Amino acid sequence: MGLELEPLFQAWSYFRRRKFRECSDLCSQLLERPPGEQEPDSEYTVFQAAWSLKTRALTEMVYVDEIDMDQEGIAEMMLDENAIAQVARPGTSLKLPGTSQGGGPSPAVRPVTQSGRPITGFVRPSTQSGRPSTMEQAIKTPRTALTARPITSASGTYVRLGTASMLTNPDGPFINLSRLNLAKYAQKPKLAKALFEYIFHHENDVKNALDLAALATEHVQFKDWWWKVQIGKCYYRLGLYREAEKQFKSALKQQDMVDTILYLAKVYLRLDQPVTALNLFKQGLDRFPGEVTLICGIARIYEEMNNISLAAEYYKDVLKQDNTHVEAIACIGSNHFYSDQPEIALRFYRRLLQMGVYNCQLFNNLGLCCFYAQQYDMTLSSFERALFLAENEEETADVWYNLGHVAVGIGDLNLAYQCFKLTLVNNNDYAEAYNNLAVLEMRKGHIEQARALLQTASSLAPHMYEPHFNFAILSEKVGDLQRSYTAAQKSEEAFPGHVDTQQLIKQLKQHFAML
Repeated sequence: MGLELEPLFQAWSYFRRRKFRECSDLCSQLLERPPGEQEPDSEYTVFQAAWSLKTRALTEMVYVDEIDMDQEGIAEMMLDENAIAQVARPGTSLKLPGTSQGGGPSPAVRPVTQSGRPITGFVRPSTQSGRPSTMEQAIKTPRTALTARPITSASGTYVRLGTASMLTNPDGPFINLSRLNLAKYAQKPKLAKALFEYIFHHENDVKNALDLAALATEHVQFKDWWWKVQIGKCYYRLGLYREAEKQFKSALKQQDMVDTILYLAKVYLRLDQPVTALNLFKQGLDRFPGEVTLICGIARIYEEMNNISLAAEYYKDVLKQDNTHVEAIACIGSNHFYSDQPEIALRFYRRLLQMGVYNCQLFNNLGLCCFYAQQYDMTLSSFERALFLAENEEETADVWYNLGHVAVGIGDLNLAYQCFKLTLVNNNDYAEAYNNLAVLEMRKGHIEQARALLQTASSLAPHMYEPHFNFAILSEKVGDLQRSYTAAQKSEEAFPGHVDTQQLIKQLKQHFAML
């Protein structure tokens, strides 16, 4: 006969081992017993202890780290009430990242997102979402890396997270928030903290969570920094950024914490004040030297401001502190690749492979690095592995697109044509594939098909200069000078430093002057 563990201790053991479902079920059984048994050496009864543990288990099931969870919806971007300056000075705004301030690769070498920023080496929330100039463009452009559907509002994401409470408790809500006496719980600090996290993360009821936090911080006479951070999180979620800033600053005065610095920086970035966020991170590094999350935060901001060389320097600093940091390795690798150093990029991607990262994107990048580093024996096997590991059609489309480039590189245009066609079969919104197919059609002399493909590409990705430039060249060849001039202007707007576009505009102006 085996030894039986005391049920509450058993539940706590499940919680420690992250078996939250078993922990929750065991706590439910304890809560069904008659209350009143006193826990030895404790001010709480077994009933209260089980209640607190169950709220924590249910919270952990749906917990999302607020620091990285940040996706701006169309409503937040287009209807922004916190705009400070409509025309910001260059280098002080994320809305106008400027052209390659740090001497990074130009859009001719490194593809850019809709907002004009270079594509990063690592997908994070908000890296793919630029700041669209028009509502139509905002609706048409995919917001995330994996879905073609735009996030209509950031609050929608939180509502969906909140509905997880129905899944974790099929019999109905564990706590009926409308009947809860928040003032009573606010006077019991240990229960109040667990209850706040349950309301905020599991039930997603920000208003009740804010009421509880306000009562609790009042009860401790505004001396507990933790409650101030939670009030700041509630204000941030409600879009009251200036109030959130005050709470986080007050919390930092009482207790210096890396997390609080990261939350405050998030507020500044949402207010489009990257320079203030950078200063905050640098002050944080004075107090927490070598803190990886702060250095990484600085690198991300420089990357978003298109200062690639400085971003790479800070990512290298990250690797000095933590040489297994996937994001830093991936970003430095992609920077080397676009700086025409595929051999060095290959070393970084091999490092990721040695660390156990095993996915489609990594093999895709390895295949490209091998091809441009002239290690042809490994190229096709890497792409085959990438196709095998692809989890969705978008990833498959990326692999076929890159295989198309390899085919163009070796001169097999029929294979390239097939690869780009397969790209569009898997992802019908792939603007780059439409552009490249148009170039191949132009070589075959199919002018009308090429024009149609280029118009599709430029409507799908107005931020890319290539479709506009190719359309301008094609229109100029067939004598349609007006359309050629319009497309060339769009190309110049997308990439002001493109010499060929400038020469074409000059030629067209000479034509118009002669008429």
